[in-house]
Amino acid sequence: MSTIYTYQDFEQYRDAGRLTEFIALAIKNHLNSPEYMMAVDADLYDHQRDVTVNQYTKLIADRAGPGFADVTAANNRISSNFFHRLNTQRCTYSLGNGVDFQDHAIKERLGADFDNQFYRLAYKALIHRECFGFWNLDRLYVFPLTEFVPFYDEETGALRAGIRFWQLADKKPITAVLYTEDGYSKYRSKTATAGYDLVLVDDLRPYIVRVASTPADGDMVVGTENYSTLPIIRMKGSELYQSTLVGMRERIDSFDLIQSGFANDLQDCAQIYWIIENCNGMDDDDLQEFMNRLRVNRVATADTKSAGIDSASLHPYVQDVPYESRMAYLDHIRKAIYEDFGALDVHAVSASSTNDHLDAAYQPMDENADDFEYQCIDFIQQLLSLMGISGEGAVPIFKRNRIVNVKEQADIVLAEASYLDDETILTLLPNITPDMREEVLNRKTQEDSRRFENTDELEGLVRDMVQQMLGEQTEE
Repeated sequence: MSTIYTYQDFEQYRDAGRLTEFIALAIKNHLNSPEYMMAVDADLYDHQRDVTVNQYTKLIADRAGPGFADVTAANNRISSNFFHRLNTQRCTYSLGNGVDFQDHAIKERLGADFDNQFYRLAYKALIHRECFGFWNLDRLYVFPLTEFVPFYDEETGALRAGIRFWQLADKKPITAVLYTEDGYSKYRSKTATAGYDLVLVDDLRPYIVRVASTPADGDMVVGTENYSTLPIIRMKGSELYQSTLVGMRERIDSFDLIQSGFANDLQDCAQIYWIIENCNGMDDDDLQEFMNRLRVNRVATADTKSAGIDSASLHPYVQDVPYESRMAYLDHIRKAIYEDFGALDVHAVSASSTNDHLDAAYQPMDENADDFEYQCIDFIQQLLSLMGISGEGAVPIFKRNRIVNVKEQADIVLAEASYLDDETILTLLPNITPDMREEVLNRKTQEDSRRFENTDELEGLVRDMVQQMLGEQTEE
């Protein structure tokens, strides 16, 4: 069991002047932790590389021991894409249209790249159980669990410090950046040894540096500042605080193993096999040699003369692979994977489904999305608090990316249009995105302005004509 290092442990090593030693110990401890190993496996499954299937090897048992690898048997290793697809579905369901706010100026302060970075952070939080976002003045950076060691306060549980580390290759130096409430410092190993002989390369620096430029002196630092708290925020993937691979892994392994085994059986049984009759003189070694030649060359000879048998014969047989039972199991396990994950199986809905049917199909996704969006809201509000932003307009808004019967929903909205304002109508229409809504509202405002200007001109013309007519009547 790995040791858990806290912020208090960090302070003890720092006060004792053993900070580089502590950083090396913390990184090695993190690499051996079960949370890190689970995150590494989750990344492999996310890249469609089933760990269990890729490590599976068919063995041949013999009389001398446990057996040896069967190099003649088919060894297809088929990995499904369930893990990536289902996590992508959950993440895009809430974040596919980005994050919006009632106060649109907040989105501008978060930067043009915020939606992309936050999506990456939220996705990693799902598959790793947690992820960390570093706010660097005007941009969000993503620190996945496989690259970041957090240090929490033993009393409050708050994140007080952390180490971001990376290594380009096994034989390359390790780089580590220590983030504290007082600033950040950078370390690098002199070699790529397992001892992590780290040395300080950049001393403690503040997070915010103000620079002024003059023609005479050029750029000059005129002030430095740090945030009120550590500018790194943790986001959990769910209230369960665990990777989505937990519980899902066994079902995916079962599906992939059955699928791979089915392909192996089809390949092994694709040719004609031979049954040898009246060859009792062949011992086990002779039979094994016969089978090996048969599998490799698809032809073998039986030495019946040496056994004193003249009536030996060979009969060809074709082996049928069980099909219906395996396909039924694969279909069952696929449905179970979608049901346990709370995802939408497109095979469960038809093109003619009404919105009531679609709402029922989306119910499990909505339940998981509520939990997931709660974690997103918690992260964003902590980030906005770090930036000094608060108020009702700072509440994030998510537009869920779901399949609907567009015509049915549009008809309902248009039927109620006389009771609604333009912005509400555009918000409810399923084919209008938040970006399109802003653009359409601006164009409608401009059209209304031009319409009022034309109305003023028309009223002026009518007024002049009336006055002219009244003047002519007076003269008469």
